[in-house]
Amino acid sequence: MKKPQKKLKKWMGEGWRTKSGKPSRETGERFLPDGAIKALTPAEYAATTRAKRAGTAKGKQHVPQPKEIAKKTRRYRV
Repeated sequence: MKKPQKKLKKWMGEGWRTKSGKPSRETGERFLPDGAIKALTPAEYAATTRAKRAGTAKGKQHVPQPKEIAKKTRRYRV
């Protein structure tokens, strides 16, 4: 198996989702691995979702997370 295939297999095993379970495009929520969602406090998840919604409203597809939240969720991503 090639390196990109291994990363994709690992990514699929991370269980990416939104906290509500609904599609991100409908709710504007942040799409994160299950472990990262569980690690965030409700206030932290709300802050990253606010950032995502604000960026999406400006027409951006990729919106960085607040720095402290990104640091906390980094270990749960490939």
